[in-house]
Amino acid sequence: MPRAIPEHPQGFVDAVLVVVADIPAGRVATYGDVAALLGSRGARAVGQVMARYGSDVPWWRVVRAGGRPPAGHAERARAHYEREGTPLRPASDEDGYRIVLAEARWRPHAG
Repeated sequence: MPRAIPEHPQGFVDAVLVVVADIPAGRVATYGDVAALLGSRGARAVGQVMARYGSDVPWWRVVRAGGRPPAGHAERARAHYEREGTPLRPASDEDGYRIVLAEARWRPHAG
């Protein structure tokens, strides 16, 4: 039996979507970064919100640890990264690349 995806309070969903909408073109934040900005340690909860509700925000700007693109969306995301000038480097796995977090990571106070 598949595990049920937990429901998140609407305030948390809205807060995640607001943070993601604020990430500038060419920059990224990890799921953990978004959670931390909201005072949470719930990187997985952020991922669940993005999977369910993230289609109307720049979803490709929220990445996995180590600069990996969103799971299952590497090809679609890469087109966005290339258009926005997000720094990438090759990787020898199914994704084929990583976002260079040292250059692309967004911190709201840092711009």
